[in-house]
Amino acid sequence: MKTYVQKSLALITLVSLASCGDFESFKKHEEEPLSTVDWSDKEVNLKSIDSLVHGKSYLSVYSQVYSYTEHTSLDLTATVSMRNTNSDAKSYLLKADYYDTHGKKLHSYVDAPIALDELETLEIVIAEFDKKGGTGANFIFEWAVEPASSKPIFEAVMISTYGQQGLSFITQGHQIE
Repeated sequence: MKTYVQKSLALITLVSLASCGDFESFKKHEEEPLSTVDWSDKEVNLKSIDSLVHGKSYLSVYSQVYSYTEHTSLDLTATVSMRNTNSDAKSYLLKADYYDTHGKKLHSYVDAPIALDELETLEIVIAEFDKKGGTGANFIFEWAVEPASSKPIFEAVMISTYGQQGLSFITQGHQIE
């Protein structure tokens, strides 16, 4: 009986220590900033910007979705994709601004124009623990392409897994200018 109690206490101690470690890890994630990307090697000087066709696209991105009621939400990981659909021309990303549910700009991901090579995809990941965007987060992208080239595509994949259940869905960007 004494051995059983000792083993039980040891197990409880291990579980408690592991839980504290997980809590500290979770707490660290809560304090981390928005994800960053380094596209400095893709920056370009667009001298002939006037000859390009310009556009602006809106993409809804969900950091959270409601579950059961408006008082309970699930956190999601979002993968935002910017896709050059041209096989023979570059596309240019001029801005990629992330906004929260209330329309407050949280982050600008593009500091200078960047080039997407033919059929290239660039991604931004919004981590599951990053709740800053909320249920109505979105991106505004400004872009440019060569005349007679196809427009870039903007998509987001949101995913979460809790226990044995998973949730995933996509959103697609809409040109607004």
